[in-house]
Amino acid sequence: MTIRKIAITTGGGDAPGLNAVIRAVVLAAHLRGWETYGIREGYDGLLFPERYPAGGLVRLLPDAVRGITALGGTILGTTNRGNPLHYPVRQLDGSYTETDLSAPLLQAFALHELDALVAVGGDGSMEIAHALAQKGLRIVGVPKTIDNDLAQTVITFGFDTAVSFATEAIDRLHTTAASHRRVMVVEVMGRYAGWIALNSGVSGSADVILIPEIPYDMEAVAQKIRDCEAFGQRHAIVVVAEGAHPKGEGYTIKEGAHAGHAPRLGGVGEHVAAEISLLTGKETRTVVLGHLLRGGSPTTFDRLVALRFGAAAVRALAEGQENVMVALDPPTVKYVPLAEATRRMKTVPLDCDTMLTARELGICFGD
Repeated sequence: MTIRKIAITTGGGDAPGLNAVIRAVVLAAHLRGWETYGIREGYDGLLFPERYPAGGLVRLLPDAVRGITALGGTILGTTNRGNPLHYPVRQLDGSYTETDLSAPLLQAFALHELDALVAVGGDGSMEIAHALAQKGLRIVGVPKTIDNDLAQTVITFGFDTAVSFATEAIDRLHTTAASHRRVMVVEVMGRYAGWIALNSGVSGSADVILIPEIPYDMEAVAQKIRDCEAFGQRHAIVVVAEGAHPKGEGYTIKEGAHAGHAPRLGGVGEHVAAEISLLTGKETRTVVLGHLLRGGSPTTFDRLVALRFGAAAVRALAEGQENVMVALDPPTVKYVPLAEATRRMKTVPLDCDTMLTARELGICFGD
């Protein structure tokens, strides 16, 4: 099928590098004589154009993407509550129900004569992309998540920036922890995968790292703090993934699941800090990095991966590919079926080299 017009959407949580993908898609499409249109806030720009005074679908010319590679966030906006297959609709009593808006969405694509879509997002966005592809939409997915939990790509853009910021924060906390002889508990994002906690914790010389893949025993954590004290280290750094949980217990939930939105994790850092103080008598403080990990300018690595992904997505469409996701398979970018892209979550293998290194360094994982 001849391509004349393509669209691009950014969905789910924001991540450094999204704008770099947009720029690469626009420039690579322009080189082929294609027009590129950005959809505002996931798919909402097509479904509810009346919400956007300047239009829910915006033409992206090369001038519109000049200088955006270094910008965090996304110039198109994003949402993690706009799944068109299960769109949340608020009722008069304040409750929510879900409705399938895929039919009007596909009609909007046809109305605007859009030949293909580049869908940028995490596992949820790739699941939506696959479902729409099965309904006849020509789609190429681009993996994005700071959590690095998509199994079919070696790495996702946004992860390196998040880890770099977390490591810098941990570096800063060492000095104040040492000055006050405190235990600093640092809670980081990552959902149900411990990649951010592991990589930043090892790089930032943490004493304890708690990840979802290893349910922790607080007595083991407390003993590590006591061992630090016995060897003359009067402070300690504990890095906790938001999905970490004690043995035999569930996740710490900040906000329960409701229509169109998954449970929001958070608060485990406070629990760990309180337990450490109780078991060791040490003064503790908690720092939650939270959305700070999503913001800011992308690192060189994330910029390059994002640009490569964006260019590869357009190249895939030019080669006749559809219903695929681009993925990093060093030294190249490959295409994998969207059906496989979210088949399983990529969690931390307990025998990976970074884990083995951490063990050799004496880092405690609460087991």
